[in-house]
Amino acid sequence: MDNKFKKSLKFSLSIAVITFVLAAIFSVISSSVLSGVMWIIGLVIVFIIVFTGVIFDMLGIAATAAHEKPFHAMASEKVSGAKEAIIIVRNADRFASFCNDVIGDISGIVSGTASAIVVLQVANVLGYSDGSTVQITISVILTSVVAALTVGGKALGKFFAINSSTKIIFFAARVIAWLESTTKIRILSNASSTNKKTR
Repeated sequence: MDNKFKKSLKFSLSIAVITFVLAAIFSVISSSVLSGVMWIIGLVIVFIIVFTGVIFDMLGIAATAAHEKPFHAMASEKVSGAKEAIIIVRNADRFASFCNDVIGDISGIVSGTASAIVVLQVANVLGYSDGSTVQITISVILTSVVAALTVGGKALGKFFAINSSTKIIFFAARVIAWLESTTKIRILSNASSTNKKTR
């Protein structure tokens, strides 16, 4: 039990560090990019960030809902992505933590920051200063739209993740296999979790 706790604590600390670094990087990049583009392009970027969070949330849930068995048959036939899919399912807790907690939460934070920048840009274009009634109104509307798209998108994503987990994980695994083959960088570890799913 102590060994499992230590592993869990180590993983939690590593995830916290990764989240800190990625959040800082994405915040700086998004702020730099948004400050130099038109508000309409900035709005598109905000929606892309929201969409990214929704997609990764769906991937995390799909990993916990998927089972190994279908992928073993594919792996025996040397289907590309099958081995990666097995690794994802065997390490569903860590994969879900990265997708849902790291990428998902960072997307939520960055989209909020990006929305604030877009609101200021729109207010300036309309000739209103920061803190004006119009600026506050625009802020409320955009924040509400982003929140609605995030929550609604994740709700829809959960439906697909639960009902099409095998297809979703296989697609993600094939993308990872292609990236590993192209970049020669190992994304998934071969070490499998002790909690193997063989149902």
